Amino acid sequence: MQKYIETPRLILRDWREEDIPFFARMNADPNVMEFFLNSLSSEESFAFYQRIQNEFQTCGFGLYAVERKEDHTYMGYTGLHQITFDVDFAPGIEIGWRLAYEYWGQGYAPEAANACLEYTRNKTDIKELFSFTSLLNQRSERVMQKIGMERMREFDHPLVPGEHPLCRHVLYHIKF
Repeated sequence: MQKYIETPRLILRDWREEDIPFFARMNADPNVMEFFLNSLSSEESFAFYQRIQNEFQTCGFGLYAVERKEDHTYMGYTGLHQITFDVDFAPGIEIGWRLAYEYWGQGYAPEAANACLEYTRNKTDIKELFSFTSLLNQRSERVMQKIGMERMREFDHPLVPGEHPLCRHVLYHIKF
């Protein structure tokens, strides 16, 4: 997968070491991580960064660093990720995104995700992408809708305890 995609306002690019401290702060932000079981420590964020690098090397796709063109600020990530946990739509490929809180509500997430989606449609052999989030995460679900994904159904996420309010998820997909 190409490691550089441009949109009118953004650059989706390879990760740089200087992205890691901001990435760790973003993953520790309770606003950003509201719909996850836990925020991530610096060590967990670094391990996540290493998994992202490995996925690009082993699969040819992964999560891009998202940079704002006007000032070259790292903002978060978007891209593709293998679904490896035990669900009926795995193995599959997820399109996902996470931006720092200060960049929410400005259209950056759908802009970045749509660019990744279009690249996937036009330049790869991938035929279907999935996206999912907690039913409570309406902002992320709106991004799925804005980029043309179709709601499939709800499911209980197998990695979230059944009694937890974040267990119930919504699943979207798009076929090419």
